Amino acid sequence: MEKEDIHILRLMGEIERNGSFSQRELARRLNISLGLVNRFIKRLVNKGYFKVKTLPRNRVKYFLTPKGLARKSKLTIEYLKYSVNFYKEIKSLLINKFKEMEERGIKRILFYGTGEAAELAYLYLQLTAIRLVGVVESEGNGSEFFGHKVLRIERLRYCDWDGILITRLEDTEQGIKLLRDAGVPWEKIFTL
Repeated sequence: MEKEDIHILRLMGEIERNGSFSQRELARRLNISLGLVNRFIKRLVNKGYFKVKTLPRNRVKYFLTPKGLARKSKLTIEYLKYSVNFYKEIKSLLINKFKEMEERGIKRILFYGTGEAAELAYLYLQLTAIRLVGVVESEGNGSEFFGHKVLRIERLRYCDWDGILITRLEDTEQGIKLLRDAGVPWEKIFTL
């Protein structure tokens, strides 16, 4: 699924919920530029997916047409298929990564990073004999991650782990550098 289609689907959903949002408010809610919102709305109106009603005080209201509702349904189905395929790929990647770690004798690991990828990693870690013993971040703040406090990189000093899995999807190279600078050997660093 194209990124543009995802933006259009989200825009259609916001307008369906409240057709009185200004384009500026839609841009803010969708975290995209005002110009992009304007371009998408013009295109969707021209294709007959929305009707526009002018309101007093220079306001407009958008209404999803039956044709627009059908398009939104089609985009929703495409998005769900895309999401399921992405999920299957992540599952396969994680299971293979944990299998590789087990083959290398890893029994206890740390995660470097929290977020959606770390949550999925934790989920599939439960299917293995590997145990999560801690979670670190460059700026650990003591928050909780599945019963583990998120600690600073100094947590690496404890000798209760065999490997560390970088569970951040962004700045992987920076994470590797940080871990290497902290003295973690290459063979103990794993990436997704």
